[in-house]
Amino acid sequence: MAKAKIVGTGVYAPGTPIDNAELMKLAGIEFDAEKLESKIGIKARHIARLRGIDETSADFAEKAARAALANAEIDPMDVDLFVVGTDTPEYISPATSILVQGRLQKGQRDTGVFDVGASCASFVTAFDAVARMMAGDASLRTAVVVGVYNMPAYIRPGDAFGWSIFADGAGAVVLSRTEDDDPSGYIAGKLVSDGTQWDYVGVYAGGTRKPVTHELLEANTWGLELLQRLPGDRNLKLWPPIIRALCDKGGVPLERVSRFVLTQINKSVIGDVMDALGRPRDAAPTVMDRYGYTGSGCVPMAFHHAVIDGLVRRGDPVVFCASGAGFAVGANLFTY
Repeated sequence: MAKAKIVGTGVYAPGTPIDNAELMKLAGIEFDAEKLESKIGIKARHIARLRGIDETSADFAEKAARAALANAEIDPMDVDLFVVGTDTPEYISPATSILVQGRLQKGQRDTGVFDVGASCASFVTAFDAVARMMAGDASLRTAVVVGVYNMPAYIRPGDAFGWSIFADGAGAVVLSRTEDDDPSGYIAGKLVSDGTQWDYVGVYAGGTRKPVTHELLEANTWGLELLQRLPGDRNLKLWPPIIRALCDKGGVPLERVSRFVLTQINKSVIGDVMDALGRPRDAAPTVMDRYGYTGSGCVPMAFHHAVIDGLVRRGDPVVFCASGAGFAVGANLFTY
């Protein structure tokens, strides 16, 4: 049976890094930088808006896709499917993936495009969907899946929580359809959700329920809103059983997994999750120290650096696991 194999990776983040001291000056906020660095793990990030850079989600996605295609040595014209996973799209409509296809292929092609919106689980959900599509459709030879985040575009002035945590960035993978005798390829995915928890954190204005109006802007109820505090132990409770179930489903013992690439929201939580799994903490690479929290971009971004740093090699089993508000959780198991 055919399967999807990662043959290239790429990342993009706008401008030069902004450390915590500079962030306080640029955003006009105050926060506990020592706690943010020691517990959460965030020391710097990239934010186009604060650097005065005229780039948004489609720009980030395009540049990460170009980097991944260059890494894979594949011509953009040979791509059969572009998929973008994000909850910070360029527009409500058209889909961000449509813009990426147009920029890379310059016009009409027999190329599929669609976006996946599952909050910060958008990339892993898209990866699972595309891998399944490629396995069942021989015409899908090459696909690009991008995770992109531009939440700073929605952060209101004075929001210390938002500015200190969220950042801009994108990560992309190039997938190639390969046969079962290839040791590399996608093995299994797992999705979990609880839509009764939609009203914790999100961007609620701009859709059909809450259109942007003068009254809404004057009330300062637009952009990123934290309606309820998220439970601090949510991911610690969610990720270990999901990862164990995924490994059982894929027939790969947990102890054989080389690397666990998890949502880069909290370095301390990632360490606790690895302890709960009985695996070494250094088996979970982190990049929030240099990128901040980049939502659906963070898993492919962390994976890219794990590959180029030699932490992941061909033949290694890898797990991705990501959580998104709402909530949605996705996990992938594959052999690199």
